[in-house]
This record gives sequence, structure tokens and C-alpha cells, in this order.
Amino acid sequence: MSSHRRRVKHFDRKSGPRKALLRGLVISLIEHGRITTTVDRAKETRRHVERAITLGKKGDLSTTRLLMSRYPNKDAVSTIMKDLAPRFKNRPGGYTRIIKIGRRPGDTAEMAFLEFVDYNFEGETPKTEKAEKAAAKSETTKKAAAKKAPAKKASTKLVAAKKKAVKKTQKKARAASRA
Repeated sequence: MSSHRRRVKHFDRKSGPRKALLRGLVISLIEHGRITTTVDRAKETRRHVERAITLGKKGDLSTTRLLMSRYPNKDAVSTIMKDLAPRFKNRPGGYTRIIKIGRRPGDTAEMAFLEFVDYNFEGETPKTEKAEKAAAKSETTKKAAAKKAPAKKASTKLVAAKKKAVKKTQKKARAASRA
């Protein structure tokens, strides 16, 4: 099939499986803030995510229903409407970026990160006021539980510290291999 004047990538799939693929990629990106996929899939997914966020900026009921018909996942749609749209309200587009990360070993497909432009690699995406309040509340409950619970053995703390150090080293090694 010729690629001239073709608006969308078909990914060698019929329309149903293709819609399911894109729907899954969009929902994953909204849920996690960053996904790893092939460059072609990232470029096609970006079109859909950017349209969804631009729609979400309207913030009315008809928009919510339209997004629900396109992406039937209540959590994803509510994230678009309540988190992403306000986060990007002053930005006229370009909510995502594609960072190429080299080729996949199995089939040498060009891979990339697709992420929101304000994605923070160290932590998570910027927290909303509700999320900050919930985090503060959970910290106070943890402190209260720690006071009630008996003191843990020192060996348990050492094991936990060692695990944490190993995870930190692994994270640094992965980041270095990506760069």
C-alpha cells in the first residue's frame, strides 16, 4: 500500500484492533505520565492524546461524554478533565514530547519515550492540591501507626536499607544505559 497522502498509520491492523491499540496507549500515557513504545506508535498516540487534552479544556458535560465514548475508562477521562486540562490550560498545544531511546534488541524497532512535557523523572507528575492533602493525611496516619506499633528489630531495618540501596543502584544503572 502506498504511503502517500495517508493521514494515519494503520499498523497492519484492521480498524477494531487498531483502535484498541491506540486506546490502550492513550490510557496508559494518561495513567502513568510516560510510556515506552515504538516511534511510529508514539507519533500516532500523540495526536490522540493532544486532541483529548484540548477537548478536556472545555470542561463541559458533552466533552466528558465524547471522551468517554472514545476512551471508555472513567479514571482516564476524569484525569484528563480534572488534572491534565487545568495543568495545561495556558499552553496552546504541544502537551507531549517524544524522546528516542534507541533500537529494541529483538526486532531492532526504533523505540521512544512518549511523555507529558512537565513529566518529572525523579518523582511523579506535579501534584494537585487534593493529592498533596491526601499525602499529608497519609503521613500523619503513618506516624500515628508507628507510635502504636512495637519497635522493629534492627536487623529488619538493615535488610530494608540494603534493599533500598540495591534499588537505587539499579535505577542509576538503568538511567545510564538509557542515556
